[in-house]
Amino acid sequence: MSQGKRPERLWTPWRMEYILDDNKPGGCIFCDKPGEEKDRDNLILFRGEESFVIMNKYPYNNGHIMVTPYSHVSDLTLLTGDVAAEMTLEMQRSIGILKEVMKPDGFNVGMNLGKAAGAGIDDHLHLHIVPRWNGDTNFMPVLADTRVMPEHLEETYMRLKPFYEKES
Repeated sequence: MSQGKRPERLWTPWRMEYILDDNKPGGCIFCDKPGEEKDRDNLILFRGEESFVIMNKYPYNNGHIMVTPYSHVSDLTLLTGDVAAEMTLEMQRSIGILKEVMKPDGFNVGMNLGKAAGAGIDDHLHLHIVPRWNGDTNFMPVLADTRVMPEHLEETYMRLKPFYEKES
């Protein structure tokens, strides 16, 4: 950073409302949702043997998905090799699908391990994949605490789901 130049920041004030919400449903959504067998309602795109792919109900951008192990684990070092390997393969496949369907210019990929790291759900780890487009940030979240999402979650789900089915 050159002297005198301020660092750029991306503010996401709507996330704090979710993180601090004391009225979240009981239990663990990453354990409960796969057991409900309502994949469309729960935005589950794919089920593997060790992990599944689910859309984020509170996305940063359209196409924000997560790869999640079935095992209720919060510590990355406790994942078995099989689970970690499948999650990595699903991450790669999901990025390929998102590239084909949504044509992003890049991705944010990662995990928030622990509340201090920003995890909204810190007791069940999950890998975020967030498609990004050049110029996809705007002033609405900062000035109006409003996100501009160009497509409804269900429409994004319906666009992505066939690609997970054909590659299973």
